Amino acid sequence: MKTLGVKLAALVTAATLVTPAATRAEEFINILTGGTSGVYYPLGVGLSKIYADNIPGARTQVQSTKASVENLNLLQQGKGELALALGDSVKLAWEGDADAGFKQPLSKLRGIAAVYPNYIQIVASKESGISSLDGLKGKSLSVGAAKSGTELNARKIFEAAGMSYDDLGKTEYLPFAESVELIKNRQLDATLQSAGLGVASIKDLSASIDIQLVSVPEAVISALGAPYIAATIPAGTYQGQDADVPTVAVVNFLVTHEDVSEETAYQMTKLLFENLGELEAAHKAAAQIKLENALTGMPIPLHPGAERFYKEAGLM
Repeated sequence: MKTLGVKLAALVTAATLVTPAATRAEEFINILTGGTSGVYYPLGVGLSKIYADNIPGARTQVQSTKASVENLNLLQQGKGELALALGDSVKLAWEGDADAGFKQPLSKLRGIAAVYPNYIQIVASKESGISSLDGLKGKSLSVGAAKSGTELNARKIFEAAGMSYDDLGKTEYLPFAESVELIKNRQLDATLQSAGLGVASIKDLSASIDIQLVSVPEAVISALGAPYIAATIPAGTYQGQDADVPTVAVVNFLVTHEDVSEETAYQMTKLLFENLGELEAAHKAAAQIKLENALTGMPIPLHPGAERFYKEAGLM
């Protein structure tokens, strides 16, 4: 009888030791990105693999969306754990700018890191004859999905240039890939895309037809102000582009929400910076992600998990 009691005690002890691991809830990380032909999506796929490989019990998913504005609204609703979004969209979401697509302040948003800049890339077919912003007047232009981060960028640039969509012959609100297909089929003159350099959609277009990248004048850049910064699309970024093209850029951020656990947010931040090489293999835009710039221009409060990492890294 005594022996049986000892055995039962041992079994109870063993069960106590293994039960937490055996019954621990599976960690689910849904990463909100953008269209599959943009930069957000391949970076999301890269992050998904990094987290699945390095966070015990993590189950990851990559969701294609309309990008910044949709991503931030989904985070507020708890329908994702991590998202990529443009800095100006994040700022407007925190403030609750209804015109930008945020009916109320998105108070649950929390910052993870500033990542790489989005370059505003205005591309026209060569045969359209468009060579300047002013040359877009009377022409057809796709400005991205309605109230997307790209479309918000388009509105701001037109405003700074003293123009509006009314100056265009036709305004289309289409994702990157669809815009490119219409240009190829001579149903659209130009597209404005806010993305990392070497975005797949414009690469595809430049490989199919002769293109013209349209510069953003210095006066427009000055009128835009923060969070926009002067930038250059280097010669050779796209096929047939033989000169540097001045434009503007706005920084992207990785964002989460307050209900994500401190440990998960800590791991997401830490693993991001420990695996930049792997992320660059997913898309070369990741080459511009630097730890020293991670807190630059952060428009919302940091998640406590991210804050813990930055303190360890000596940035705070």
